[in-house]
Amino acid sequence: MILIDRHTRAGRGPFHATLRIKPAARIQLTDVRGELLDEYGDEFTRYTRSFYISNHTTAGYLDQRLAELLEHDGRGIQGYLQLFRELFPPGAGYVHDKMHLRTELSEEQRANEPENADSHLTFIGAGLRNSASYELGGAEPVWFVELDGVHLGGTRHRRTSVIAYDREEDFERKVIDVRASPQAIDAQNLRDPELGFLGTLEEMVERHGVAFGRFDVTLADGEDDAGLTVNEYETLLMNYDLREALRNPFRFMKQTGKDVRDVLRDPRTIPAKAINFAQFDAVQVMNQVIDRIGLRDSVVERVVNRAVALPVSHFLRMKRGFSLPVLDRSGDGTGEIGWGTYQSPILVQWKGSGKHTRALEVRLVRFV
Repeated sequence: MILIDRHTRAGRGPFHATLRIKPAARIQLTDVRGELLDEYGDEFTRYTRSFYISNHTTAGYLDQRLAELLEHDGRGIQGYLQLFRELFPPGAGYVHDKMHLRTELSEEQRANEPENADSHLTFIGAGLRNSASYELGGAEPVWFVELDGVHLGGTRHRRTSVIAYDREEDFERKVIDVRASPQAIDAQNLRDPELGFLGTLEEMVERHGVAFGRFDVTLADGEDDAGLTVNEYETLLMNYDLREALRNPFRFMKQTGKDVRDVLRDPRTIPAKAINFAQFDAVQVMNQVIDRIGLRDSVVERVVNRAVALPVSHFLRMKRGFSLPVLDRSGDGTGEIGWGTYQSPILVQWKGSGKHTRALEVRLVRFV
């Protein structure tokens, strides 16, 4: 089921619409661009650029470059996702899924909370984004990628927004220093008010009066052994499961007793600081996975072959940047950062920086 709400009138500023999606399966692709083309035609296609926004932490978008590498093909994208679902299978002993440890939840919430650490790690590892910019001139699809649509507790109700516009105006660029974690492997919640990051962004929006736009946030040059993502900052997921995935991406596959277990090294032999896994292990394991799910000689295999020769940060497609939407939700011309309820920008590092701070480059643009 897909319902579309149009928020702006034709010809008045950027096109802004929200789609409400009720998935029919746990893993599902929805062509959001196709739905808008069918519904609005020229009203939508008259704009040359579009910005796709997910409010969720287990459903989002591929960036345009990766979508192009996978030829915008739904079956190819499903195959690509399957590789990460093999790496992070359901029921692999994730600490996030041990509900008796989730003290932030009430007893009723624990009874209904889905066990979905695998979906969070697939989202992060496969490089899915909370928002993505596209410039397309034909009938190419833009896929909303659902990783946890149906679970034992019921069916999700998803929201995704699209802003279409003609051009961007740069308003401000600045470098924000945030306190570096003293731990070698760590994930920091940039939404934490004590870090001052969020307050700085909100002040920039207010000062420039941007109603529709985007923040681009990237690690500054020289900030190595770190990445950025937007996901749920749940303590057990960040402090245990994500750390284990960074130490050894094949750890959870092994715990489910997959037939690749003889190829994998024992995770206990990997020091906490040894983040780069053996290239031999990566190639052997991924070859077996590709054969098992029938992706040999496909575009997905070519994408993966590029990845396994790189360090874990690249193999897991850990990004050096993310984008955040600025939206006029009230219709009065006042913009605000478009957060989902559980979304947080997260700074992940797999080796200490050796400094007291890490530098983030921030760019604010307005859509026109």
